[in-house]
Amino acid sequence: MDLTRKSALVTGASKGIGKGIARRLGALGCDVAVNYHSDSKGAEEVVKAVRQDGRTAFSVQGSVAESAQVQRMFDTVLTRFERLDILVNNAGTQVWSPLLDLREEDWDRVIDTNLKGCFLCTQLAARHMKDKGGGRIVNIGSGCNKVAFPNLVSYTASKGGMEQFTKVAAAELGRYGITVNCVAPGAILIGRTSREADDYAGQWSRLTPMGRVGYPRDVAEAVAFLCTDAAEFVSGQTLMVDGGIFTRGPWAY
Repeated sequence: MDLTRKSALVTGASKGIGKGIARRLGALGCDVAVNYHSDSKGAEEVVKAVRQDGRTAFSVQGSVAESAQVQRMFDTVLTRFERLDILVNNAGTQVWSPLLDLREEDWDRVIDTNLKGCFLCTQLAARHMKDKGGGRIVNIGSGCNKVAFPNLVSYTASKGGMEQFTKVAAAELGRYGITVNCVAPGAILIGRTSREADDYAGQWSRLTPMGRVGYPRDVAEAVAFLCTDAAEFVSGQTLMVDGGIFTRGPWAY
């Protein structure tokens, strides 16, 4: 895969899956804008790693849930880059709570970050890409695109909405040479998920047909493929990167 002379904006790229995506795009020749909300140190570490691969990289702060901050972020990116070829909507958050106990403000925060943020960033990126002859947009979903996750009602709703948003965006933007796809990770071992259980990797490995959890590199490779010329006729799709775990339903034996 080769992304030489391409430029990308990856939201929520200071840690976890976003960090893995930004670094992989840089390794493939892409210049990368590293968005972060609060973790400036993490973002600068990613910038340093991309620069070590010989690419241009810089960090840009902003909450994807706020339209004014998204506009400021894009103004910065499009000042530094002649054009934006790739947008990866990775920024996200979640709140663990039963449906009956979920606070309205927590619902709003998750929906605004995960779903509204995807809309705001996609809209601005697509307006630019339309005038530049096309581009690639990849949204980072979840296994709960397809499967209901108890105690994660706001997160599940946001990611399910993201999948449908991906399809509509692909249908509308294809005429401009813009592809829009979704990559939906399964159990991925990152800092956040490792705190969800005492033995996160062990528990999810036993449930996954491939016998292991995923890592950011697994997701990053799928994203990178969708950004290459090899995927120029792939749009409106959701690619599950889950080791097969969400392909099977409950089975008694």
